[in-house]
Amino acid sequence: MGAAFFYHLTRNPLPVTLATLAEKSLGAGWRVEVRGRTQAQLKSLDAALWLREGFLPHGLAGGTHDAAQPILLTTSAGGNDASCIICVGGAEISPEDITAADRVCILFDGHDAAALEHARGQWKSLTAAGALAQYWSEESGKWQMKAQHPKAEE
Repeated sequence: MGAAFFYHLTRNPLPVTLATLAEKSLGAGWRVEVRGRTQAQLKSLDAALWLREGFLPHGLAGGTHDAAQPILLTTSAGGNDASCIICVGGAEISPEDITAADRVCILFDGHDAAALEHARGQWKSLTAAGALAQYWSEESGKWQMKAQHPKAEE
């Protein structure tokens, strides 16, 4: 059973944080699904990932090699047997997705009120359904866990 990790972005832009998490996921031996809401956003992330320093193997869904992509950018679930799902742009995630994955990362823009409200709603609905969840913030300049559900025993 996986867990949902909420990442409140306030310092680094989405492509930077996405690349870092995707790289770590590949290092753990996981395939990655980057789930977005719009094709336009995924195309923008695709371009940013190709322009970054260092090679990060990925592709946009809809090609003939989707199942072989280590990182697949898609607007729908499935396609490359991912162990890690990274949700961007308010993409939906279900408790079943969390149970099936090793890790789910939900990235949201801390400077966007609508994105914050959407992430709060996701936290409430997923934890109410019994999902394990952690909230991470980069406000201090480094990533720190600020909340966990259920709370760890002290």
